Parts: sequence; structure tokens; C-alpha cells
Amino acid sequence: MTPSPSVPGSRVASRLGLTERVFAGAKSRRLLRTVEGGLDRVEQSLAAELRMADPLADAASRYLYEAGGKRVRPMLVLLTCQLGEGVTEPVVEAATALELTHLGSLYHDDVMDSADVRRGVPAAHSVWGNNIAILTGDLLFSRASQIMARHGERAMRLQADTFERLVLGQMHETIGAQPGDDPVEFYLQVLADKTGSLIAASAQAGVLFSGGDPAYEQPLIVFGEKAGVAFQLLDDVIDLSDDPGETGKVPGTDLRAGVPTMPYLLLTQREDAASVSLRERIDRGVAEITDGADAAILDDALTALRDHDATEQTRRLAREWSQQGIDAIEPLPDGPVRDALTRFAVAVADRSS
Repeated sequence: MTPSPSVPGSRVASRLGLTERVFAGAKSRRLLRTVEGGLDRVEQSLAAELRMADPLADAASRYLYEAGGKRVRPMLVLLTCQLGEGVTEPVVEAATALELTHLGSLYHDDVMDSADVRRGVPAAHSVWGNNIAILTGDLLFSRASQIMARHGERAMRLQADTFERLVLGQMHETIGAQPGDDPVEFYLQVLADKTGSLIAASAQAGVLFSGGDPAYEQPLIVFGEKAGVAFQLLDDVIDLSDDPGETGKVPGTDLRAGVPTMPYLLLTQREDAASVSLRERIDRGVAEITDGADAAILDDALTALRDHDATEQTRRLAREWSQQGIDAIEPLPDGPVRDALTRFAVAVADRSS
């Protein structure tokens, strides 16, 4: 494939369908143009940073980038930098580094979850094998660190602290809740580490790299983490969609791999006969898949879970976390940036893909 900044998509609308929701109103339209222009610069930066001298490393590194992506994290960087000096070169580089960190984590996640599809294409490990997929993720993490190193100790600390939380979140997800842990609270902490930390870093980075008021950083960190958890909770709902065209993944990918999601965890708290029976069907199906059975044996059970109130309860929980994020940015100045962040938090908890 010939690399081009336009391959993954160059507009916010193509990523989350958020243009009319996040950038609503005449004042926000000007902000939208600024963010779009910044995203174009980030795409050019990503294309340049993903060039590798080794042909295999080059092809593998570009693979998921060229498959597309929502670019949620760069968008947040470019949005919050408006609280400072705007879209400067350091801001573009920070957005690039954080997106590369996210991209690298996808290569690792798909290996650990044995995922078949990512962004509508075969997962990288199914193309090159587990070892190359893992090493590709490592390369992207290295490149992100190189970019942050250009900007001093605070930038490196932001990158290192965020990466540490990503790893801890993945580690805790892997070992699962331990005796004495509340499974739901444990899972929420995993989401905060695996997803919320990087979105929080993105929201903070916009202010940090644009010379904005440091007093805005903590509210944005809290906002990003809360919105990130809401985003992932909705992902758990979307994961049960019967339309893989919406998700870019096989429906129920996580559950089929034995990774519990919030609808399943909330299901296990129910004691009525129908819920207990459904949980047993899912558990039995996961065990059989682990022993080599066709993953399709869970299709009916996952359809039942999609229609169960536990999934609707997950939607409600996503909205609660979204609202907590909105409450956190009350100290920010009133205006189009805070308005857009508020709409973003609402939108991530109320979307179809």
C-alpha cells in the first residue's frame, strides 16, 4: 500500500460521527476548522513517523494505521490546546506520540485476546504471527518515546506514567479479579488504566504542550479518565452488536476469548433463573471454545446477553461516568472548548461504533 495521510480518513466526521454533536453551533464551527487542520497535520506526522528502514517493520507498523481509526486521542489534544497557544508543533508531536502509543497497544491487545479482526481487517498477528505483532507494538512504543524525548522531562514523564498504567491495566485484566476483589470495581479500574489513562493524557497534553494554565490540567485528567471509562463501557455494549460492519470486529470477540466484559459481570450479579441459566450457557461455551470448539457456539447466548437488562445497565453506567467527566471540567473557562468537551463526553456514551 502507498502511504498517504488521507488513507485513514482525514475528517472528524469519519472517525466518530461527532461533527454535528461535538462542534455544534456557529462558534464551534470555527473551532472545528482549527481542529480539522490540526488533525491533517497529525496525519502527516503519523505517516512520517511510521516510516521504518526495515521493509517488514515498515509494512507491519503501517498495517493498522492504514486500516483507519477514530483518532480520538489526537482530537482531544488538538481541542484542549485551544486553552493555550493553540496548534503548535509540540502539540502536533504530542498528539502523534499518544496516537502511536494507542496504536502499539492494539497490536499487543489482539495477540493477548486472540482477536481475529481489528478495524475491519485481519488482526496483525494473523498476518505476521504473534512475535512480529508484539515486536511491532514495541516499535511503536519506542517511536512514541522518541518523540516525547524531544520535549523534555515532563513530556517523558507523561509518556512513562501513561505507559505504566496501560501495562498494569493489561496485567490486571489478564490475571483477573482476585479473592476479596469486587469484580465490577476491579473491572472499572482496569478500564481506567487501559483506556482512561491514555485519553486523560491526551486531554492533559493539549494544555501542557501549548503552554496553557497548569490549573486546567487536573480537571482535564479527571475528565479524560471518566470519559475513557464511559467510552470503553459503551464499547462493551457495541461488542455485542450483531453487525460486524459497525464494530470492525467479530461480535462478542472479548467474551469468546474468555475476557469478561461489563454486561457479563452485571449478569453474574443477577440471581433470577433466566440470568443464572444464561451465565452458565456463556461459561460452558467459553470453556468449549478454549478446548477447540467453533466460536460460533456462543452466537445464541451472546444474542441473549445483548437483549438482557445487564447490557442496558451497562449503557446507564456509561452515562454516569460520562456525567462525572462533565462535572470535572466545571473549573474550565466557559466557551466553545468546554462546550465541545461536554458534548464529547455525552457522545462517547451514546454511539453505535
